[in-house]
Amino acid sequence: MAATACTGGGARDSADAAMAPAARTYLSKALDIVEEHSLRRHQVDWAALRRSTFAQAQGARGPADTYEAIEVALSRLGDRHSQFWDPAQAKEQLDPSATPVEPPRSRSLGRGVGYLALPGVDGARQTYDTYVRQGRDAVARTDRAGACGWVVDLRGSTGGGMWPVLAVAGPLLGDGTVGAFVDADGKKSVWSVKDGSPYQDGTSAGWGAAKPLAQAVPPVAVLTGRETRSAGEAVVIAFHGRPHTRFFGEPTQGLPTGNASYPLPDGALLLLTGAREADRTGRVHDGPIPPDEEVVKDPRPAARDRDDALDAARDWLLTQEGCRSS
Repeated sequence: MAATACTGGGARDSADAAMAPAARTYLSKALDIVEEHSLRRHQVDWAALRRSTFAQAQGARGPADTYEAIEVALSRLGDRHSQFWDPAQAKEQLDPSATPVEPPRSRSLGRGVGYLALPGVDGARQTYDTYVRQGRDAVARTDRAGACGWVVDLRGSTGGGMWPVLAVAGPLLGDGTVGAFVDADGKKSVWSVKDGSPYQDGTSAGWGAAKPLAQAVPPVAVLTGRETRSAGEAVVIAFHGRPHTRFFGEPTQGLPTGNASYPLPDGALLLLTGAREADRTGRVHDGPIPPDEEVVKDPRPAARDRDDALDAARDWLLTQEGCRSS
């Protein structure tokens, strides 16, 4: 059903006279934001969703009494990705001192093959800045050691912010368009890389140029798994369509959609899914992203220390131009 126009706290919302005005105004504002920006705005019966949400919040005296109803409304959108953070959760998530960074890690796998693990990262700008600095330093160290090809491990990229991860991966992605958000009306917001740093619609994410690689377009093997989700899947998508690139491991979790945050008056946050994600070829991804070569982790105790996906990726890289004689 096509979305109806947002009407604030109008007649549809005022049926629940038992709600205090502060609660009714707060809940109406939250639903207005959801109706305007949701990826599923053309599929939802908004009049019905408002009725059920206000019925659930019956008797609410203030904003906090509406939180559960908001969470249920988001779940009813069916995008599987939208979230609600109450003020305490939002403060904790955005406090740099409360969000330790698991840094990107790099090393040599021998015979000229470099390895870069890009875990997920979330938090305040300071957290992202630390992640980018540590990640770019790690890439530069391994590149100086003479990397002919790279394994990029996204199996631990479990969500958070996509832009700091792209800022580390930028030199490997190469300059140019690498993907896009696509909203419910088909409008695109383009991701690109320039001088190894990410941009959205031509606006820099803010980290400046990265040190270029010694080899401009090395072969890259990307590792994915069932914990690769959300922002991690955006990075997977950014590598899709890149020359000399192959994917190994298991399918991703299946949330290749973009969330935007919308603050509410009391400090709570709506993290609302507003777009699907397309790769540089224009293909819009939906659901789990399969690898080119599926390599499932062997669950037997004897195989605990084996990494068959990493071994397969390294073996492929050693067949590629530039790595064959390393």
